[in-house]
Amino acid sequence: MDLLAVTVAEGIIAILFVVICFLLILVVLLQKGRGGGLAGAFGGAGGHSAFGAKTGDVFTWFTVGLTAMFILVAMIGNWVFVPPKVPVAAQNTPAAPASAPAGEAEDEGNAPTGAGSATRPSG
Repeated sequence: MDLLAVTVAEGIIAILFVVICFLLILVVLLQKGRGGGLAGAFGGAGGHSAFGAKTGDVFTWFTVGLTAMFILVAMIGNWVFVPPKVPVAAQNTPAAPASAPAGEAEDEGNAPTGAGSATRPSG
């Protein structure tokens, strides 16, 4: 498969997946954790957050929503990016030779063709 041959659906899913990943990273970094986190750095004093008093709830719900979208887009991407299955009959298989080469006699299925030049002792 050519790397540049991308369908529209594959392109949309890939771009959407990357955007969701970046938003999820940003939202997680902005959340106020036990130690204040990056959100505490924007808000000044340790107990305040960058975007108001209720940002913990907003960021929590936004994180949950982005996580659900991440999982959904990942499952859709798994379905979209799977290569199509080729039927067995349509695969390019090398043609079997029509007959065995001269000088090689096949046994009754006991040894594979061309197994060696050893001969059986008569007797």
